[in-house]
Amino acid sequence: MIAPLSGISSMATRVLLAELSAAYTAAHGLEIRFESIGGVDAARRVEAGEAVDLVVLAADAMARLAAAGRLRAGSLRPIADSPMYVAAPEGQARPAVDSAGALRQALLDARAIGYSTGPSGQALLALLADWGLKDALAARLRQSPAGVPVATMVAGGDVDLGFQQLSELQGHPGVTLLGPMPPGLEIVTRFTAAVAAASGEPATAQRVVDDFASPRHDALRRRLGLATPAA
Repeated sequence: MIAPLSGISSMATRVLLAELSAAYTAAHGLEIRFESIGGVDAARRVEAGEAVDLVVLAADAMARLAAAGRLRAGSLRPIADSPMYVAAPEGQARPAVDSAGALRQALLDARAIGYSTGPSGQALLALLADWGLKDALAARLRQSPAGVPVATMVAGGDVDLGFQQLSELQGHPGVTLLGPMPPGLEIVTRFTAAVAAASGEPATAQRVVDDFASPRHDALRRRLGLATPAA
C-alpha cells in the first residue's frame, strides 16, 4: 500500500487539483493531498527542499525550480492555461474593458486597482509600464496578500477593478466579471505539474502528473475557467 502522495500548488489551480485528485483516487485508490497557497511561498518551500511528491505552479516558476534541480528531469507536463479577467464589485458601475482604449480609461477612472502577487499581476504591471501609467496609478494599486484572491478585495469594495485569472474570480460572491483582457492584450498563465526531486514515490507521482495532463480532463478545465494548454 502506497502512502498518500503530497502536493503543493498555487491558489489558482486549487479547485482543478482537488477534482483531479478525487477522480484519480476513485479510479486508482491512491490518496493525493494538495496544499494550495500563494505561488511565491509554494516555490520558496520547494526551493528549500520540502518533502513533497507533486508540484503545480506557473510555468516560469517551474522552470526556475527545474533549473535548480528541485524537480525530476523530464517530469514536467502543462496542465492548464489560465486567462486573466477583469472584475468589479457587484452592484457598481460596469466600465467597458473590451478594447485597449476602454481598459485604459477604466484604469484611469478607478479609485483603486487590485492585482495578484502571481504572474498575472506582474504581467499587468508590465502593461501599465508599457502604457506609461505605472507611476500615475502607483498610489491606487493594491496587491493582494499572498494566498488571498483578488476577488476578496473586489467583493469587499476595497478596489473598483480587480485583475486575476478567471479561475480565481468566477463564482466568487460579490464579484461581477467585466470580461477578459482586450484583444491583443491577453494575459495567459500556463500552469505546469511535475514530480518533486524530493518525492519518495517518483514513478507513482509521474503517473499522476501524466493523468492530470490528459486531454480527457478538458471538459473539467473549461468548467473551471481554464483552457487546454496550447501546443
